[in-house]
Amino acid sequence: MTGLRMAAAGLALLAGGCAMDGEVAVPGGGRSMAGHFTATAVLRDARGAEIGTAAAKEAGGALRVTVEVSGLTPGLHGVHVHSAGKCDAPDFASAGGHWNPTGHQHGSMNPAGPHAGDLPNLSVAADGRGHIEFTLPGTYEGLLDQDGAALVVHAGQDDLKTDPSGNSGGRVACGVFEAV
Repeated sequence: MTGLRMAAAGLALLAGGCAMDGEVAVPGGGRSMAGHFTATAVLRDARGAEIGTAAAKEAGGALRVTVEVSGLTPGLHGVHVHSAGKCDAPDFASAGGHWNPTGHQHGSMNPAGPHAGDLPNLSVAADGRGHIEFTLPGTYEGLLDQDGAALVVHAGQDDLKTDPSGNSGGRVACGVFEAV
C-alpha cells in the first residue's frame, strides 16, 4: 500500500461505519474508495461557532486541501495539520503538535524542516474571509492513525522557520477531519 493510500485509509478511520460495495474497509471500521478519497473538517472558533471548512481530496498521487474561513482577524494566519483528531476549546491543545512522522523541525524555510503538517499561511482579507488551496505531496503513512488528525488555524503568521510552530501564536480555530 502506498503512503498516499495509507493516508487515505487513515483519514477514512475518522468516518466509522462499515464498507459498502466498491469501497475498501480499513482498520477501525472506516472506508475509502480506492483513488477517490475525500475528507472534510468543520472549523470552529473557541466559542464553538462555525467559521469555515477544510476539505482534503485524493488527486494525482497527493492530497489536495482547500480551506475556507470567515470571521477571522485580517492578515496572515499559520495553518497546520495537527497529530490528534480532537478540538477541545478554548485552546485546542487537544489537537496535539504538528503532524511530524519524520522528526523534522518546523518550517519550509528551516534547513532541518519541515514537519509534514506545516502548511502555507492563510491570507484573510479585511472582510474576515480567507481561502487557500495547497497540495500535500509525499508519503502520508501514519498521518491519521486511530486518534485521527485536525486542521488548526493560528492567530498569527507562521514565519516558516521557527521550531516548533513558526511563532504563529495561539490556536484560534480547529476542525477534525472526517471521511465523506
